[in-house]
Amino acid sequence: MINYRKARSNWEKYWFKTFHRWRFSPLTGPIEKPHHRHVFWSWFGSFLAISICAYLTTETHSPLLMAPFGATSVLIFGVPDSPLAQPRNVICGNLLAAIVSLTILHVFGASPMTMGLAVSLAIGLMQWTGTTHPPSGAVALVVMMTKPDWQFLITPTLEGSLLLVLCAVIFNNLAEERTYPKHWL
Repeated sequence: MINYRKARSNWEKYWFKTFHRWRFSPLTGPIEKPHHRHVFWSWFGSFLAISICAYLTTETHSPLLMAPFGATSVLIFGVPDSPLAQPRNVICGNLLAAIVSLTILHVFGASPMTMGLAVSLAIGLMQWTGTTHPPSGAVALVVMMTKPDWQFLITPTLEGSLLLVLCAVIFNNLAEERTYPKHWL
């Protein structure tokens, strides 16, 4: 027999958590805007890094860019102190996502289920190895949607990730108040 009071209570708790809990959270206050110098360095660093990758892509006819690298730039230049923006996370997270998704693609093909499997396995492996990098979830989708060959591991995944990290290391340390990385491993 259904306990209507318990079901109603669970239903109300669910909706409270979904829509009302945030009102009582300390995270609901306004997010502090970074100092204008930080904004400038983030803007200029990401501009240079993506421009360098794009330039080298056209000059070498070797793809060094993919859409997830835009999100990587947000992390490594916008919030360089974040654990998710550290070199180990950028490089290993992107490589793990590419390896997982290429394996799934070549074994099972591309379908809605395998797309979900690729992203979820990439997330799980990144968490398990301590290399979580949110844009890497998009790397898994890029693989499943574009169906590249195994060369994708090297170009753009490894080479592009290394190039972005190198730009971030050089550029972020030019600013007196910025230090990147916080750790390598």
